[in-house]
Amino acid sequence: MANTDECYIAVLHLVKEAGFVVKEKINQPQDPMTKSSEIDLVTEWDQKVEKLLIDGISSKFPDHKFIGEEGTSLGNKAELTNAPTWIIDPIDGTMNFVHAFPHTCISIALLVNKITEIGVVYNPISEQLFTARRGQGAFLNGAPINVSDVKELSKALLMMEMGTSRDPEKIKVVLENTNKLITKVQGTRSLGSAALNMCMVALGGADADFEFGIHSWDVAAGELIVKEAGGVCIDPAGGPFDLNSRRVLCASTMELAQELSKVLTQYYPERD
Repeated sequence: MANTDECYIAVLHLVKEAGFVVKEKINQPQDPMTKSSEIDLVTEWDQKVEKLLIDGISSKFPDHKFIGEEGTSLGNKAELTNAPTWIIDPIDGTMNFVHAFPHTCISIALLVNKITEIGVVYNPISEQLFTARRGQGAFLNGAPINVSDVKELSKALLMMEMGTSRDPEKIKVVLENTNKLITKVQGTRSLGSAALNMCMVALGGADADFEFGIHSWDVAAGELIVKEAGGVCIDPAGGPFDLNSRRVLCASTMELAQELSKVLTQYYPERD
């Protein structure tokens, strides 16, 4: 097993290289394919960026394993073991990418013994590079970042998403939560990327974020970045965060996280 310093240096180089591809291709006409629904999109660039990252890491660390969005969508089982494992979303915010909406990113995390050691989220369009290493703080373009100190929902700017599911039960829950929360918070925002929404909390630009139906590759890097910025990640019902539950709630403070969890109508998607 290579030490995490080597892994961190290697992944930063590869993420920058992948970011160049995303930035170059975002304004070109896309011919997206669909996955689970008509609006769950994937492009050839999702697949090519994932391959670039996996090939680059494998050439340096041949014993490392991978859980990637595109590989998993092709039917590869996303099984997390104690082996060093990279969890990759090559383009988080594919819908944004297809429309040239500039909130899209590469999200990648390294887990060793199922503990997240490295998290990187890179938006190459706005040149925002969010990084974190376990126990070493969180950074935006090399400068330390911290969550806000907001403890009350009434003072919070909340990130929330509609998601790509068209399941009637999921839509009902999303609309119910929107209806409940709109009068309880200062405002709501949505970037169309789970990883970037979480990074907004880490940055202190937003105070809380929740989403149902995401996958481990959407949130693995963001969870570490939020925690290293001083925030918390829990299950939306208030229990501990579970990477494979497809549910996440992160906030600047535990008080805010718990208050939000008590308000939410819950939704439990099929686990990863």
